[in-house]
Amino acid sequence: MDNFLENWGNAAQTALGFFWMALWAFILGYALSSMIQVFITKKNMQKTMGSSDAKSVLFGTFFGFLSSSCSFSALATTKSLFQKGASFVSSMAFMLASTNLVIELGIVISIFLGWQFVVGEYVGGVLLILIVWGLVALFNSKSIISKARKNLGEAESEDIKSTPISEKIQNKTNWVKIGKQYGMEWKMVWKDVSIGFTIAGIISAFVPDSFFQTLFINTGEGQTSFGFFTLLQHVIVGPFAAFMTFIGSMGNIPLAALLFGKGVSFAGVMAFIFSDLVVFPVLRINAKYYGWKMALLILSLLFTALIGTSLILHYSLDAFRWLPDISSANIADQDHFQFNYTFFINIGFLLISGVLVYLGFFSKQKDISYMKEMAPKSPLLEKVLKYLAFICYIWLLGGILVKYIIN
Repeated sequence: MDNFLENWGNAAQTALGFFWMALWAFILGYALSSMIQVFITKKNMQKTMGSSDAKSVLFGTFFGFLSSSCSFSALATTKSLFQKGASFVSSMAFMLASTNLVIELGIVISIFLGWQFVVGEYVGGVLLILIVWGLVALFNSKSIISKARKNLGEAESEDIKSTPISEKIQNKTNWVKIGKQYGMEWKMVWKDVSIGFTIAGIISAFVPDSFFQTLFINTGEGQTSFGFFTLLQHVIVGPFAAFMTFIGSMGNIPLAALLFGKGVSFAGVMAFIFSDLVVFPVLRINAKYYGWKMALLILSLLFTALIGTSLILHYSLDAFRWLPDISSANIADQDHFQFNYTFFINIGFLLISGVLVYLGFFSKQKDISYMKEMAPKSPLLEKVLKYLAFICYIWLLGGILVKYIIN
């Protein structure tokens, strides 16, 4: 019993420590994302993405980079672009970029995993787009794509006025919109982040290394060199491990750091991170939008692309001797709560967060209408995630009480 209480306290402290490490990154990332989405116009986006040539794919990637990291937001925007005339390839480029090339994800990865994984995330995001582009060209799926476009029906016409960015910055209404968008960004991820960081703490305290050595073959005991079939098993198992968590990429980053610390290969960890678009909730939404044939086509393309991308990244970094050192990845053993630069940066960004929340929800202009299209989530899944998040809060509070008061 004493051992359980000790592990409970350590799990809660680790989970909160992980979140404290990443807090300023979340605030910075979502603040920048909110400003980009309000200030940067998307007028004629569908026109610039109307074909499958390099220019259209480049525009799709660029607009995805400017978008939110939330998978559900990416799915809804991708559907709208495809419905309004964007090509299938450029739509896929947008979706992959908006979940892999966004600013906030790179910042959080740099905190937990280091620069090699940031390089892997951004270079890998581009590779994913190129591989999907190549696979679409290789396999003639025009009939499935055409039928999916018909399933969506005609898009409503829009009258979008272009305004210079300099004028938008001076408009107080846009800053209210930024505050509202910032609030929506947190609303989209708070359950995933709460569950993901709590699970990371639980795994670090309760799950033995032998479990990961069974799940990912040839890991642990100082293993730093991996054969091809070992890497192939890692990049196949990685997406299934992500599927079991049912949470988005932002919540999965501390879990990815723990996997790497347990000896999982660089390729396996990257496959785990890339897997937020191959989980069942995403498959269900794509099926609702386009039909099951198209949804399965997208799943197959993304799964194949992430396997190839993860292997290419691993061997490329290995060739330059840039693969990160597994022995230096014990983030669970760090002292996360100190009066250091992280403390003062977090305080500063919490003040910025307070200003944005005030502008969006408590200022005199708070009643300005500003809505963001979202993919239809499963009510049951959302309710389950909500209750799980509240259970996580109870678990964390209990663990802290056990560690610092009872014991």
